[in-house]
Amino acid sequence: MLLITADDDSRQMLQLIDAIQRLGVAYHFEKEIDEALKHMFDSSMIVSAEEKDDVYIASLRFRLLRQQGYNVSSDLFNNFKDDDGKFKESLSSDVRGMLSLYEAAHFRVHGEDVLDEALAFTTTHLIQSAARDSSNPLAEQVVHALNQPILRRCLGLRPDYIFRYTNQMVLIIKLC
Repeated sequence: MLLITADDDSRQMLQLIDAIQRLGVAYHFEKEIDEALKHMFDSSMIVSAEEKDDVYIASLRFRLLRQQGYNVSSDLFNNFKDDDGKFKESLSSDVRGMLSLYEAAHFRVHGEDVLDEALAFTTTHLIQSAARDSSNPLAEQVVHALNQPILRRCLGLRPDYIFRYTNQMVLIIKLC
């Protein structure tokens, strides 16, 4: 029940689960992660306006639920398209959101055209972003993800994850 206590803040919960998994310590929290994601899936029809407009959180929620085996609809990504049915160009300025959408798109199944489009859109814009702004703290993470998406990556304790997820590690240690 450790993770369920932050139930009222699904954004923080999603980020915590992501950090725990990326750090390679999720096996310590399997039950809590399962419970938290089941609760999120069961209440997935109740999505706040903020989450509906936040490509980062929408993508993170989608990826974590799909990764756990939940059948989540990819239709939610249509919210990030313009009137012409293309992904909004304004998304390209949100590198973290684009990276999250890129990672989520790898969990597509046959026939999910919106995720095929998302993968093409994010790949193009992330390559441009990494080349344009190599000083951005996310640039290294973008390059790493483009070379090896999370779906194909063996998660575990890596030095760059330690620095990136320091705040989440403190919270995890407090929970233990």
